[in-house]
Amino acid sequence: MTKIDIFSGFLGAGKTTLIKKLIKEAYTGEKIVLIENEFGEIGIDGGFLKDAGIEITEMNSGCICCSLVGNFAEALKKVLAEFAPDRIIIEPSGVGKLSDVIKAVEGIGEKDIVLNSFTTVADATKCKMYMKNFGEFYNNQIEHANSIILSRTDGMNEEKLAESIAMLKEKNPSATIITTAWNKLDGKAILDAMEHRDTMKAALELIEEEQCHEHEHENEHDHEHEHEHEHCHEHEHDENCTCGCHDHEHGHDHSHHHHADEVFVSCGAETAKKYTKEEIENILDKLSDEKKYGTVLRAKGIVDNAEGDEWLHFDYVPGESDVRNGSAGVIGRICVIGSKINEDAVKQLFGII
Repeated sequence: MTKIDIFSGFLGAGKTTLIKKLIKEAYTGEKIVLIENEFGEIGIDGGFLKDAGIEITEMNSGCICCSLVGNFAEALKKVLAEFAPDRIIIEPSGVGKLSDVIKAVEGIGEKDIVLNSFTTVADATKCKMYMKNFGEFYNNQIEHANSIILSRTDGMNEEKLAESIAMLKEKNPSATIITTAWNKLDGKAILDAMEHRDTMKAALELIEEEQCHEHEHENEHDHEHEHEHEHCHEHEHDENCTCGCHDHEHGHDHSHHHHADEVFVSCGAETAKKYTKEEIENILDKLSDEKKYGTVLRAKGIVDNAEGDEWLHFDYVPGESDVRNGSAGVIGRICVIGSKINEDAVKQLFGII
């Protein structure tokens, strides 16, 4: 029997960091396969995890919840047949909906798998912002988790942390929530919390309830939804849009659901260009200029270092960036994800246009 752990989490929350910690401290001795689903054409995170000796199947250009459901099922069956792993870790795109990933796993109909945990990693400092601006995707990840593991809690103001926890509990009162900084916890303790059976049962019951609700209203709304969907794609949406396609975000309508590629943009590139650490730091600082570059929610990459043999690995989320030395890649890779991204301006900023 193969256990399946799904690690959801909005862009830059820290899914890969958590997975690496669990591989090192909690999954020791197990045969593990990671199925990683990047949003966009450039896969970055696989390079970090290959160093840990983990078999990786990467799927790019889309997300499990929309265009890759078929490919995902094939990939999962292939992994089970070829590797017979003890555990499969699924790391969906940061803009994927957790409920759709769970349904995709259930839909393959394999008897030799058990859905072991649905974990959502949430940046405690950004819960309010992401709920407000990207509620359709963010809230889905929170609502369907059996455990929510908070990142970036170390040194956080206690009142703000309490506010974030209250918002998460409002969306998912049954989930186990871990608030302690990861460096103070052993991976085995985190895994124990992730595998809490009562919360797993609640998460699965929610999925079943939603599926029943969908079937009940499927025929009723079919024609209406079809017309609405066509209307939605006849024009671009902005903050003044009155088409009604966004009404469900405010609780008015649940018959239309956006796919990630309708809301988010991925700008990726491969480059042989060399950068200094200071150059990358300056570039990441400038990404916060929404008027020039759009709303950048995540940037990450591996690029050649102009000042030494080790390459530069970088990460960016709003208000925080990190540039460090790391192993070399076959070629430099840069990926920027967000909403209404000005791709030309981003590429000019990195000097790759």
